[in-house]
Amino acid sequence: MAKKKGLGDVAGLPPELGIDEDLARAQQRATIRMEKRRYGKPVTIVEGLDPHDVDLPELASGLKRRLGTGGTVEDGRIELQGDHRKRVPDLLREEGFVVE
Repeated sequence: MAKKKGLGDVAGLPPELGIDEDLARAQQRATIRMEKRRYGKPVTIVEGLDPHDVDLPELASGLKRRLGTGGTVEDGRIELQGDHRKRVPDLLREEGFVVE
């Protein structure tokens, strides 16, 4: 089975540049919302990212570290403890994602 060619292959760029990963991130459309859970605790939900193109556990780990909060990855979405709707969009944009 032939390997799918990425932009880096077509352009003749070395894989170390990560151009295919950057392109995959730019094509993602992340949505952010907040839910109230048990006892009225807020949880920020990041959805719309393809788990085949994005390492969700790694991204979640980085977001949790930068926000100083806990969280998890469940059902292809990132759940962060607390209401972080104001900060998460900027953090995702810094990582190269488009946020709706």
